[in-house]
Amino acid sequence: MKIGCPKEIKPQEFRIGLTPNAAHEAIAHGHEVMVQKDGGVGAGFPDSEYIAAGARIADTAEEIFDWAEMIVKVKEPQAVERKMLREGQVLFTYLHLAPDPDQTRDLLESGCTAIAYETVTDANGGLPLLAPMSEVAGKLAPQVGAWTLQKANGGRGVLMGGVPGVGPARIVVIGGGVVGTHAARVAAGMGADVTVLDRSLSRLRYLDDVFGHAFKTSYASAGNTRELVYAADMVVGAVLIPGAAAPKLVSRADLKQMKPGAALVDVAIDQGGCFETSHATTHQDPIYEIDGIMHYCVANMPGAVARTSTIALGNATMPFMLALADKGWRQACEDDPHLLDGLNVHAGQLTCYAVGKALGIDVISPSLALKQ
Repeated sequence: MKIGCPKEIKPQEFRIGLTPNAAHEAIAHGHEVMVQKDGGVGAGFPDSEYIAAGARIADTAEEIFDWAEMIVKVKEPQAVERKMLREGQVLFTYLHLAPDPDQTRDLLESGCTAIAYETVTDANGGLPLLAPMSEVAGKLAPQVGAWTLQKANGGRGVLMGGVPGVGPARIVVIGGGVVGTHAARVAAGMGADVTVLDRSLSRLRYLDDVFGHAFKTSYASAGNTRELVYAADMVVGAVLIPGAAAPKLVSRADLKQMKPGAALVDVAIDQGGCFETSHATTHQDPIYEIDGIMHYCVANMPGAVARTSTIALGNATMPFMLALADKGWRQACEDDPHLLDGLNVHAGQLTCYAVGKALGIDVISPSLALKQ
């Protein structure tokens, strides 16, 4: 199979969809690989490493899209990239379609087969291709939130760990999954007073058992959530409904009850955000203020640590990428129902129920798409 990897063009996105190691593995399996010139430089991978692995270097993205049978990326294809997709071509990347009707429409019109990292599952009900970036984003959240809290950036001017005689920052993490767990660990490690909210009692028990007194847990009832959010210096939004738009858990009215200069860090922004006042920002201009509350809503947080993120993502995606290339997408998805869960679009039809519900678009089952 001809595997193409264009350079990411989303603002301040330095990751790349294939590492040199992944290119080497694909070539060892008998496939051809083409990578766009300087595509890996932002993650610390010069063209020479891809050439050493046996890959070809293309000057433009157009050359790659014209040549490749499968496109491997990191972020969702931007408008100019979507125009280059064609019928029968496989796209393997993050998509986050539920809050993005324009992208969804363009993918349907292209006729391509789009498999989304974020809806591929595993035998334990997890999301193995989303997990590594969730881990990175979770660990980054307290770090960027602490920066947002600095007075020079519009925040409350509160130090995460406090000092003798001055208490630490109060941090509320909404969601006890992969993002929330890593955010809580890092925030607690910075000395903050941390509470994790979740609606799963079994998850709260797990967090208590594993982390003991490192941070507190609380059931995410509406009343508990409001009380803790109003008292918080920082709130990390870490809620995920796989493939679906994120629920809005903090309203604009709530902002008026919060401490002036408090920080909202919305890690769910890729899925539309879990705060009513969230809108996507970039690393270049990451924060904004509404009603005295600072918002950090960068839609590609892991891109800030591009090398770590690229290697972590490549470790997770490589086996699935090889299966798609070795067997073709139909056979690979037929052999692996968890990979089939990643199928979002095929031949002009939507195949992800959560996206269809969010956007009001008719959906066919992925298993039916396999037969078309």
